[in-house]
Amino acid sequence: MEAFYLILVIVLFGLAISDLIVGVSNDAVNFLNSAIGAKAAPFKTIMIVAALGVLVGATFSSGLMEVARKGIFHPGQFYFSEIMIIFLAVMITDVILLDAFNTLGLPTSTTVSIVFELLGAAVAISLLKIYASSETLADLGTYINSSNALMIIFGILLSVAVAFTVGAIVQYIARLMFTFNYKKNLKYFGALWGGIALTAITYFMLIKGAKGASFMDNSVKAMIHDSQWLIVLVSFIFWTVLFQILTMSFKKLDVLKIIVLVGTFALAMAFAGNDLVNFIGVPLAGYESFLEFRANPGSDPNGFLMTALSGKIKTDTYMLLIAGFIMVVTLYKSKKARSVVTTSLDLSRQDEGSERFSSTLFSRVIVRQTRSMARGVNYLIPNQVKKGIEDRFDFDKVKNDNIEQQKKDETSFDMIRASVNLVVASILIAFGTSLKLPLSTTYVTFMVVMGTSLADGAWGRESAVFRVTGVLSVIGGWFLTALSAFTVAFILAMIIYFGEMPAIIALILFAAFVVFRTHLLHKKREAKKTERDKSFNTEEKINGTNIIDKCSVTVTEILEEVPKAFFSVIKGLANEDLKKLRKKSKETSVLSKKAKYLKDNIHLTIDKLEEDSVDTGHFYVQVLDFLREITRSVHFISKTALTHVDNNHKGLLPEQVEELNQLNSRVAELYDEILVSIRGNNYTDIDSIISKQVELLSMIDQVNKKQIKRIKNHESGTKNSLMYLGILGEIKNVLFYTINLLKSQRDFILEQDGDNIEG
Repeated sequence: MEAFYLILVIVLFGLAISDLIVGVSNDAVNFLNSAIGAKAAPFKTIMIVAALGVLVGATFSSGLMEVARKGIFHPGQFYFSEIMIIFLAVMITDVILLDAFNTLGLPTSTTVSIVFELLGAAVAISLLKIYASSETLADLGTYINSSNALMIIFGILLSVAVAFTVGAIVQYIARLMFTFNYKKNLKYFGALWGGIALTAITYFMLIKGAKGASFMDNSVKAMIHDSQWLIVLVSFIFWTVLFQILTMSFKKLDVLKIIVLVGTFALAMAFAGNDLVNFIGVPLAGYESFLEFRANPGSDPNGFLMTALSGKIKTDTYMLLIAGFIMVVTLYKSKKARSVVTTSLDLSRQDEGSERFSSTLFSRVIVRQTRSMARGVNYLIPNQVKKGIEDRFDFDKVKNDNIEQQKKDETSFDMIRASVNLVVASILIAFGTSLKLPLSTTYVTFMVVMGTSLADGAWGRESAVFRVTGVLSVIGGWFLTALSAFTVAFILAMIIYFGEMPAIIALILFAAFVVFRTHLLHKKREAKKTERDKSFNTEEKINGTNIIDKCSVTVTEILEEVPKAFFSVIKGLANEDLKKLRKKSKETSVLSKKAKYLKDNIHLTIDKLEEDSVDTGHFYVQVLDFLREITRSVHFISKTALTHVDNNHKGLLPEQVEELNQLNSRVAELYDEILVSIRGNNYTDIDSIISKQVELLSMIDQVNKKQIKRIKNHESGTKNSLMYLGILGEIKNVLFYTINLLKSQRDFILEQDGDNIEG
């Protein structure tokens, strides 16, 4: 029996390693967001600083390990076998849920996950114990540490409001002090700002964080506690004087970069100190349970109560360091971590552009009501004061004054906001850690970043509804995390309880399968994104010559798919092949989204055009407009065919199939000629191509007339006719847009090269 539970402990540690990898992929956004967003240093430097912070922070997490043992339930009420079931259910659930959120690129909370997983699994086993005894549901409180669980949940929810509010207030004050043209004001306030920032970090990292340090004895902790205000005073004087000396001695020294890098270290340290319990707290509790059970030979696992877990147990430093090392390796290797960082950066960036989230009715109402309230507040502020504040927050003025530097930097936000993000978040998380509250570092850092971006005016009228929708989507995901974690852990605990070892093996294999599948899905998605983003290489300067090449490659890649899509849709429609039509509908949807992405991000290309090539830019705009319309029509054709077959409507008549096949053949021939012209930048045959297009349009008109006769003679049903006429209409649109695109491409070439190209 002891060997069986030893295997379970090994499984728990195996799941812990997997959970560390999956969890860090999600939580890396917490401490990488600001440094990467502001480009405070090369990526490798940022990663080294974060890695050091994680390693140091891991040794500060010992005090929080009690949460996994007794923070959610009363371990003395559960037998050893029941405790192991709870811990196994929690770890399997955690791996699956966090990996799913990572694949979606959404930052979720590992703290909320672990708290609700422990709660769900413990409630499941408690209900089974109550059912097997003479107890009632009113006795559930005997097993669940409801007061402590509610306090943890309340602390997590409260941290959301506090983080957003504090982040917004501090950022507003910082921006008033420095403005967006902050480099001019750094020589006056830089040393003071640096002193305040690093003193705050020192105080909360050293004094508050020391309570959970595994390598400090009680005498050292007491000495630090007794001297805390002296440490604060000395730290403030030391850092302020040091920064003042450095800025006077080295004119090129950037105080804010130092603050951001130190803040990254501090936040990584706070993350590891606070969140390590989420990944290894449960396996360590399982290991300690096994040691206690083994220390009492002859004990029955179904009768041995785990009262020992209620006491204080110190976690060995070497275990914490091993976990920290795994987290560091994951930071460097995980591509999913970068996907999660991208979501946070998209929602907090200063500039406008393509938004990841669309608007919703709720977000529109919020923005509209907020603007109404802002107008009311504006009436109460004197005009002179209002103008002074507006000048301090005028981002466009600074951007226009230093446009070349802005293009060179291309940061999501500046160093002032990055420093506020890091300092405020690290302070709040460290303070929560000192109170032994497992705050969600994701909630805190995300809401601080959202608060600072709001205070900075990043949510302008062009982007506000999209940013609000994004924030609400992420927050909604947090509530979904809690509900999912509780439900899945509850179910898995039941399955393990009744299924025992076969169920455990099956669930572990299922978890491994899910992680493997999501890895492949994420890899495929990132490959597509990388291919798509090649058109926007930020290092490349665009001139009249290479914009032609860029445009030609983009156009031909998409146009090549049009006749292929048309052929597949006709074949699938004729054979009523639902599988083929579904596949083609998805492919044309991707094609349409690709063209939409190119159109929505056209400003990225225009911004990088050299001055002497600006005149060619409007032709590029025209080409992408027509390309977007072509792909939209092609997707409409495939979606119409799919809907018709999926609804089991009457299929195509033989003559309709013949007519569409003839059209398909002629369209394919026309596109072959068009693609040859675009690839070779030779438009001498454009008149011939236009003539063939006119013939095709005439052919479509004849087919239309035949279909109308069929309707008149009741040879074709209503649904068949609507679908058929709709497809014919979209084919005409595709032909119109294609010829217009060809003409724009020709004019594009002629404008750039003049008489050097025939046409």
